[in-house]
This record gives sequence, C-alpha cells and structure tokens, in this order.
Amino acid sequence: MYNQISASLNDFIDNELSLDSVQKKTLLRKQKLTLSDSLKKGHWTSNLCLIASNLAKKNPQDIASALIPLLESKSEIAKVELAGPGFINIFLTREAFLNQLDNAHNDPNYFLNSSNTSKEKIQIEFVSANPTGPLHVGHGRGAAYGDAIGRILERLGHEVSREYYVNDAGRQIDILACSIFLRKFECFNKNEFPESAYKGSYILEIADAIELDIDITKSEKESLIDNLPNDNEERIDTLIERIKINYPETWSKIRDFGLSYVIESIREDLTKFKVIFNNWFFESSLGELSDKKSEISKALAKVQKDHAYEKNGAIWLESSKFGDDKDRVIIREDGRGTYLSADLAYHRNKLDRGFDTIINVWGADHHGYIKRIEATIEAMGYSKKQMQVQLVQFANLFENGSKVKMSTRSGNFYTLKQLIDDIGPDASRFYYLSKQADQHLDFDIGIARSNSKDNLYYYIQYAHARISSVEKKFLELSRPLPKKFNNVDFDDCDELLQMALSAQFVIKSSGESLQPHLIIYYLRDIAQNFHQFYNNVNILNADERYKNNIMRTLMIVKSVIASSLHLLGIEPLENM
Repeated sequence: MYNQISASLNDFIDNELSLDSVQKKTLLRKQKLTLSDSLKKGHWTSNLCLIASNLAKKNPQDIASALIPLLESKSEIAKVELAGPGFINIFLTREAFLNQLDNAHNDPNYFLNSSNTSKEKIQIEFVSANPTGPLHVGHGRGAAYGDAIGRILERLGHEVSREYYVNDAGRQIDILACSIFLRKFECFNKNEFPESAYKGSYILEIADAIELDIDITKSEKESLIDNLPNDNEERIDTLIERIKINYPETWSKIRDFGLSYVIESIREDLTKFKVIFNNWFFESSLGELSDKKSEISKALAKVQKDHAYEKNGAIWLESSKFGDDKDRVIIREDGRGTYLSADLAYHRNKLDRGFDTIINVWGADHHGYIKRIEATIEAMGYSKKQMQVQLVQFANLFENGSKVKMSTRSGNFYTLKQLIDDIGPDASRFYYLSKQADQHLDFDIGIARSNSKDNLYYYIQYAHARISSVEKKFLELSRPLPKKFNNVDFDDCDELLQMALSAQFVIKSSGESLQPHLIIYYLRDIAQNFHQFYNNVNILNADERYKNNIMRTLMIVKSVIASSLHLLGIEPLENM
C-alpha cells in the first residue's frame, strides 16, 4: 500500500497543485507518508496538506478537500480524514490492510523497495584498539555498534566494508615489547615493575610462549635497569632505548611475536563476538617519511605544496583554513611524523579506494579530533562530507553494585572475552546496543544473567520463544501454519499487526541515522504488546473462525522479531 498511496500523492502534487519545479521538489522532499502509531488515527498518515499549504499559499483544508476524494476513489481505501493543522489520516479496507501484511511477510524488501535511498559503497572503521593487550568490555561497545550499523546498511542495499586499523607503529607497541622483555628475563621484582609498563597476566603468557636463543646474565640485567630516571614515562623510554641498543635482534623478535600474539587474540575475541572484518589495515603499511615513495610521504607532499608552512623547524598544516581550531604540526623538528600525519595518509588511502562514504567509529574522547581530520581531508582536495564520525561512549560494567575495572595498563581489568564467556555474545551485544551510542552506558551483568522482566534481552527473546512454542503446539494438533489472512471480522490482532508493519520503517530510520538502538526500542515495544496480547487471547482455544488470523499474526510478529535481532547480530531463541 505504501507504493500505491505514495503514487497517488505524487500524482496530486504534479497535477492538482500550481507549483513551480523548485516548489514541487521541496514538497516531494518534505512530505512524509508514515504508518500511524494507532489505528484510531488510520493506517497511514500524510503531512502533505500541511507542507503544501506553505508553498501554495493555500489553506490546508482547501488542499485536503481536493486530495481526499482522489484518495477515497481508490478501492483499497475506506476513508480519509483531515486531522490537526494539515495531516490526513488514511483508513484502509480490511482486505487491503491484511493483504499488505501478507505481502510484507512474504517479501522482506516490501517497504524498502519503495525507498529512494541511493546505494553507496561504504567503509566502516571501528574498534581499532591499540594491539597492546586483550580487548576490555569498554571496547565491546564500539565493536557491537560498528558491526550492527554495517548489518543494517547492508540490509538497506549498501555495499559495506568493515575495517580494523592496527596501530602497529606507535610508542605503545614499544612499551608492549619492553614489558614482555622485562618479564621474559625477570629484570624486576614484581613490586618494582615499571609503572608505565603493561602488567597484565597476558604479558606473562606472551613471555612464556616466545622461544629465544639468548640468556641475560644478572650483571646485564642490573646494568639494564641501573640509574633509571624517576619520571615514569622517561623511565620506560630509557628502558626501551637500552634494550633496542643492546639486544636489537631479540628486541625485534619479541616485538613482532608480541604484536602478532595480541592481534591474534583480538581476532579470536571478535570472532566469538560475531564481528568479522573485511580488512585489517596496518599503520606500518603507510611506510616511513624517509621513503619518498611511501604512502605517508605522498600524502604529506600533497598538502605541503599548497597548505603547509615551516615554523621553528617543524612543518605545519594550515588546518585552521579548513575549519580546525588552529594549525597543526604534521612533521616534527626532528623529521618524524605526528599522529596526524599518519591519519592524514590513512584517510587519503581510504578515499582513494573508492568509497562513497567512510564512517569512523571513535571513542567519545576523540571528539576534539574530528575537526582536525575534516581539515586534512579538505586540504587534500576531498570533501569532508564523505566522512562521518560516530562517537561511542565506553560502557561501564557493574557487578553487585561495584564498577568493573577496565585499565589495560594496570593489567587488572575485565576482558571482553570474560563477558562473552559469562553472559554470551548475544546478550552482550544486546546491552551494548541498548542505548544511543554517544550516551553513557551502565549495565549490570547480574541483571543480564537473570530470567526476569528486568532483563530486557530475556523479555524480548521470551516473546520469540513463546511464539515458537505456540507454533509447535499448533502443528501437533495437525493444523498447518496459515499462509495468508482470512478476511474475517476480527480486529483483536490489528494493533499488533500495525506495529509489526512498522519494523521496516524503524530499520530504515536506524540505518539513515546510524542508530541501532532504535531497533532495540522497537523490539521492546513489540515484545510488550505481544505479551499483553498473549495474556488476553486464549490462542489455542480461540474461536475456529479466528484461529487462522491469530496464528498468522503470531508468525508475522515472530518473523519481525527474528529479522530485527539478526540485524543486531543476535540469534533469536526457539526455546528458553
């Protein structure tokens, strides 16, 4: 019905309203045809009369008086009412209402085919945690979010590529290698281990796993750690430098092994979390500034020509010209690139791969970095509109009223793997997605484990399992599941069916706004309505005339719940 009503509205705009081409274009963009949230207001609602009144300089009632007879001439429409300041409520015939439900159930793209959304090639880069240790529960939210919007965008017809950016060229990797070295050769007592080193048990695991053909004497160890600076950061940097100079081959082996070990553990955890990346992009592949043929050199050369200058021996990007708060250093006085120079080269690489849109999923602490990257994109000659940034707040996990620690450096933290092992990947994903991504999220794993109404995940899954149970009992009575509705005078299912129809529009809105939590809000509402329906209607003992439509309703609700959960990377449960 969406297509038919939309076509009638468009014909009215073209043939009955005296508008110029610009006004028509504006009206087509702004007028909306939406499902009513209550059947008391009809099945469909349009704001056409309201929007058109401003453009045509006519009273909305006058426009409606011309439009309503046109719509009511359609055999599928029972009546049309003018409501409010210029809305029209469209009531379908019962047959048309049920037919659109059958069509929607049989064709998952029933409504989406009517969308004018252009199909794009989209890249989503998310998680991208430094490969210095296991993913903690804070990283899980970005993983769930990035994967979910990828699934939703694919559902809307876009070509989506998921990418993990591996920062394998930074100082943090040196600290990782240093930490492993110090543990491997037991250079410090436990209580004396450098404050700025990584201290987790995983460091010991890596140290135990690596095989080296070298031993270090007691005097060598003492020389290595002797006379270190008091400052924590200077202390770790001095240790790194000493190890690199005195044990270059061992350093390289430990660094490469440790990096590979951590990356592989991250891959395994994400796979358990049902997050699969199309590409793992390594920062080191951008090359070095010393190599004029490297990607980073080419990218910097591109902006240096017209949008950079030298000051105090450093090279500055004129980023303020492109909306940044101030100019930024891209090459330090000693010739080394900054973090921004690597990000500049990386985004050039992304855009040159032919993506229409790139979506960066960053932690909320990167808010101030958005303008910088937008500036570098503009300076390189691309449009900043090609990039979208979605900020994700870290999730806070509670257990028994106490906040779970998440510090990778201290080594005392609750990992994503532990969460998955505890409540499962599906429940974990659900709670990560249960709130708008840029808002703080607190959730209690005690509630997530419970089989109660307080556990929204359980409450929604129970609705799906309940319907599965009813279907099973129905089949046990040698009753085949119905394939279409009967046009009988029974409207107890109608409000639930109207809500089921809205799923496709929720999905579309979720994809366009990049807000997967809208689907969870929808699932909450339809589960609540189903449970009320289940308690009010004696399904298996209902009047024989109505059983077909009751079961058909349950089948559609079940399908809607299942397809919505799948878009979030969650498997619907048949039994609870």
